Amino acid sequence: MSYFAERKPHAVFTPYPLQGHINPLFKLAKLLHLRGFHVTFVHTEYNHKRYLKSRGPNALDGLPDFRFEAIPDGLPPLDDDDDGDVSQHIPSLCDSIRKNFLQPFRQLLARLNHSATAGLNPPVTCLVSDCFVTFPIQAAEELGLPILLLSPLSAGACWSFMHYRTLVERGIVPLKDESYLTNGYLDTKVDCIPGLPDFRLKDLPDFMRTTDPNDVMLNFFIEETDKISRASAVVFNTFDELERDVINALSSSFIFRSLYTIGPFPLLLNQSPQNHLGSLGSSLWKENTECLDWLESKESGSVVYVNFGSITVMSAAQILEFAWGLANSRKPFLWIIRPDLVNGGSVILSSEFVNETRDRSLIASWCPQEEVLNHRSVGGFLTHCGWNSTTESICAGVPMVCWPFFADQPTNCRYMCNEWEIGIEIDKNVKREEVEKVVKELMVGEKGKEMREKTVELKKKAEEVTKPGGSSYINLDKCTVPLTKLDFLFRLIGGAVFSVDE
Repeated sequence: MSYFAERKPHAVFTPYPLQGHINPLFKLAKLLHLRGFHVTFVHTEYNHKRYLKSRGPNALDGLPDFRFEAIPDGLPPLDDDDDGDVSQHIPSLCDSIRKNFLQPFRQLLARLNHSATAGLNPPVTCLVSDCFVTFPIQAAEELGLPILLLSPLSAGACWSFMHYRTLVERGIVPLKDESYLTNGYLDTKVDCIPGLPDFRLKDLPDFMRTTDPNDVMLNFFIEETDKISRASAVVFNTFDELERDVINALSSSFIFRSLYTIGPFPLLLNQSPQNHLGSLGSSLWKENTECLDWLESKESGSVVYVNFGSITVMSAAQILEFAWGLANSRKPFLWIIRPDLVNGGSVILSSEFVNETRDRSLIASWCPQEEVLNHRSVGGFLTHCGWNSTTESICAGVPMVCWPFFADQPTNCRYMCNEWEIGIEIDKNVKREEVEKVVKELMVGEKGKEMREKTVELKKKAEEVTKPGGSSYINLDKCTVPLTKLDFLFRLIGGAVFSVDE
């Protein structure tokens, strides 16, 4: 029997083309697949090549109902001296998403619907997109399809981005001049974002820290968030008790047609029966699994895991401060150092540092983070405060040392250190003495013990909401309802699809 005859719902997933955005949408794709959806996951051509490189050329074999497609990103090729395995320039991506993605996406949908007439796959019945990639909204409206948007950020960070326009209208942003970055202006409390009491400008996503009214990033987020309300539903990878004030503010704003909290995704996936997708990951870098064997040799709760995510870059001087702070703490550490972590050059650690830490350190270029965080030997996480890392650390019950770099990370850091009290922040101008001090406090200090207890409490709450009968589990089923109404399946016969040449 063909897919068409089975009337199976077919969801097309479109992430913002960066690793931290791909990961949560990929998990949502797996969750919907486990609920009977045929999935098409859309990478850019650049990221699709990286994915195949990291997973192997046969990684996609044998997946008849979880498929991958690619569309061009509209950007020029990287320089010849670049190996094509780095994150792309974010402002350029944002500009290209607005200008170049819609037409090839329309053509992709047309191809999928054309192949459906031959019974090769179900016709497209719904779209699922990153809430900062809103061009699929126009395609959904043209085809009369429901569209679900996922916030890859915390509810608080997403809500902050949605108030960028208000900040501009009130004259708070853009900043008057560069001195406003250092004269205390960013300590100003924000009174125009419901649900974020006592948050300061410095606690908001940092793309608003610009003096240019035509700033690409500022205007990208204003334009994209203005469109979110047009979606059939919006979902967040969070749970009510974690961000209750913001969720209440979002719900009472009546901006969205429907809003659902369905996180944390790692625990929600654990509640689903395992199938052939269990080992299918979303990493664009090849993961070093040997670090798990190294962790096996360490005592329970003794290791500091260090990972600044997929985007953070730092100076050679900053990495040196982190290195010697970790070395001087005398604690075992697993440190993930991407090839592009240092701005404008490669990472070079001295032979003195290597010799000093040889017996208690391991450095790898990438790793399976969830497995690492859940390993019994990991007792703390030095993190950039990305939302994926934050939720994964909560799911593992691991407290954090926080060094937010950009984007939504200052907002997450505020939550961790001030609201939930599961993190300690390191100053932006990192010094080895401070790194040494906070790592020791995290691993063996009294504050570290209290943070660990509070993280475990949050983990237990997260486990409850993701079990059958829990709010996130129920909300996941609710949010799929508008995506499974198949009344329009046979619109193909009536021609309500794009032509392949359109």
